[in-house]
Amino acid sequence: MDRIEFHIAARDGRARTGALRTPRGEIRTPAFMPVGTAATVKAMLPESVRATGADILLGNTYHLMLRPGAERVARLGGLHAFMNWDRPILTDSGGFQVMSLADLRKLTEEGVTFRSHVDGARHFLSPETSMEIQRLLGSDIVMAFDECPALPATEETVAKSMRLSMRWAARSRDAFGDRPGHALFGIQQGGVTRELREESAEALTAIGFDGYAIGGLAVGEGQEAMFGVLDYAPGFLPEDRPRYLMGVGKPDDIVGAVMRGVDMFDCVLPSRSGRTGQVFTRRGVVNIKNARHADDPRPLDETCGCPACRSYSRAYLHHVFKSGEIIASMLLTWHNLHYYQELMAGLRGAIAEGRLAAFAAGFAAERAAGDLPPL
Repeated sequence: MDRIEFHIAARDGRARTGALRTPRGEIRTPAFMPVGTAATVKAMLPESVRATGADILLGNTYHLMLRPGAERVARLGGLHAFMNWDRPILTDSGGFQVMSLADLRKLTEEGVTFRSHVDGARHFLSPETSMEIQRLLGSDIVMAFDECPALPATEETVAKSMRLSMRWAARSRDAFGDRPGHALFGIQQGGVTRELREESAEALTAIGFDGYAIGGLAVGEGQEAMFGVLDYAPGFLPEDRPRYLMGVGKPDDIVGAVMRGVDMFDCVLPSRSGRTGQVFTRRGVVNIKNARHADDPRPLDETCGCPACRSYSRAYLHHVFKSGEIIASMLLTWHNLHYYQELMAGLRGAIAEGRLAAFAAGFAAERAAGDLPPL
């Protein structure tokens, strides 16, 4: 197989389930991609990430270009060999991190000059250099280079930024070239303005991409505004291509977005929350730091099959977290990633069987019931 193909197997309302087939393996959709910022999902071994049910990981172009460097990764066999992950990898373009992390940014039509947050060194990132860095990394799915305006912003600012991103999308497409077995995704922008989202989608479709992302959401606008955009934005994108909502999100964000036609997600939340003692369960978020867990012999979730729930009590997890033990990050991250992948499997099954509305209602009811009562 020398190209990436997307197949929709079933629909329920606007939701779809199917598979994105790549030379490195099949990605079942709707899919959640754990974030491996610096060629690692923090506190997890690659085989442990796979054991949770993940089909694909996300790597960060910005972080990897700064350290250890894309050329070094290429010399060492590419990102898959470097991090010991033999399944698909998606890399972002670096644009978001340049806007949010780098210092002394200077934005022009050509690209962005910035100083590294690591050592202050000056760098330049453009559509062409982003495509080259992602080629050196060897990722299976490459993201077009775009600008991410800081919100809130005026509609005029959002429109100007979106149109620059569309010009950069065309340059990204040209620079990407013909790479059998690899895919390039364009990124829809336009803030929370319907007309700008439609204009962006038309521009991207005219250029032609293997998949399409919905960018510029989950940046502080709130769930109601995000869902308002998702009520129409996915429908502007080609029906026969995967749709990827970048940087989302919380479990209820994902369920709502799947119901609105989104196929792919990524977010640091499950891994970052695991390291800070926030645990996702069917009954909502559990804060393992709370003293109520100190004497509790029960698992986090008696229905969960992850190692944290199978072999350890809330009391133990509370103890190792409070003690600053590394195993706390390992077990809580594993649990959170397992929970997210179980949620995605549940959504895929519900769509296939035409019972998504009932699944979503049950999901919401369980969360509303709250955590187990204290002993």
